[in-house]
Amino acid sequence: MNTTKATRRTTLAVGLALALGLGATAQASAGAPRSVSGKPSDDITRIADFYGAYIDAVTDEGGGELRDALRAHYLTPAFQKELNAWEDKEHADGVLRAQNVPLAWKVTGNGNGNGTGDRTEAVVTLTWSAGQTSTLVVDMSRGSHQISHIGSKGLGRK
Repeated sequence: MNTTKATRRTTLAVGLALALGLGATAQASAGAPRSVSGKPSDDITRIADFYGAYIDAVTDEGGGELRDALRAHYLTPAFQKELNAWEDKEHADGVLRAQNVPLAWKVTGNGNGNGTGDRTEAVVTLTWSAGQTSTLVVDMSRGSHQISHIGSKGLGRK
């Protein structure tokens, strides 16, 4: 009897291990859960929130009102005027610095902690079709938490 009980225990343990192993494999092939986090007091989070919502608004049909509301909320009034003038001249979207909409975006701090002085600087990488990317530099005022500049990387500021 002891041999039979030992064999049953071994069979049960092997069966359980196989069942657990198959379950883990099935779960792993479905992909791990993703998470995104941030906080409203962090300027990099705010810039990422703006770009995510803005790209959604310009992608979605009828998102023009939301696009305008996002600009009014996230951009300083002076920069909104500057952006409008840039768009009239370039015939492109000034936030994206393009005529079309990117497939993906990523926001990264400039590597100097939270920025310098009274502004936070972030690098926004936009991914277009065929894996092409463009890079923008975005400045946010620490006091108002509004964007005061968007420009191409390496071109400097006015």
